[in-house]
Amino acid sequence: MSQHKTAIIAGATGLTGSHLLNYLIENHDIDKIRVIGRRKPESSSSKIEFLSTDFSDETTLKNFMKGDLCFCCLGTTIKKAGSKENFKKIDLEIPVLLAQIAHDNKVSAFGVVSSIGAKASSSNFYLRVKGQMEKEILQIPFKNTIIARPSMLLGKRHEFRFGEEAGKFFMKALSFAFMGSLKKYRAIEAETVAQALLVLALENPTNKKIFESNELEEFGTRK
Repeated sequence: MSQHKTAIIAGATGLTGSHLLNYLIENHDIDKIRVIGRRKPESSSSKIEFLSTDFSDETTLKNFMKGDLCFCCLGTTIKKAGSKENFKKIDLEIPVLLAQIAHDNKVSAFGVVSSIGAKASSSNFYLRVKGQMEKEILQIPFKNTIIARPSMLLGKRHEFRFGEEAGKFFMKALSFAFMGSLKKYRAIEAETVAQALLVLALENPTNKKIFESNELEEFGTRK
């Protein structure tokens, strides 16, 4: 593994992205981190270069998104987005745009957070959008593509989501029931997903591109 890599990350202030940013800062093989987003991360690490953007200026993005690894941890809910159209923009259109720019800039590895159950033909709007995003990104020929499909994410968000918190409680309590083929439905720590993304982007020992939640658990807890 070569030294002195530059990582690009979108969504660095979110639940998974904030953990991934910390791992990138701590990793000695990463000497520069180019963060793109609406809000600047709180970290004052000298590794960070920040571009404030609403993702509409493709030329500026292309000039900034130069590096070795690119991660997209963007994600929202229809309620927070305000409409299905806005949700689709954040969870489908922007990730695909970033992937295409990264590939055009010869970035070798691209990792994106999707969702368990994502399927382009799903009758569920959320899962259909996630599936469409996966389908389009898989058509972009990166040397290394990592699509993370976590189950319910555990961890403390900046904003409180009552339904999500209730779901976390029951998923934790019932985790023992998710065995065998059901293991991928176990709730997973966002921190674990972030660690798995970095491990797989730096050195993917498989030919896989899509990683279910239980596989992310395996790579994200390796010492």
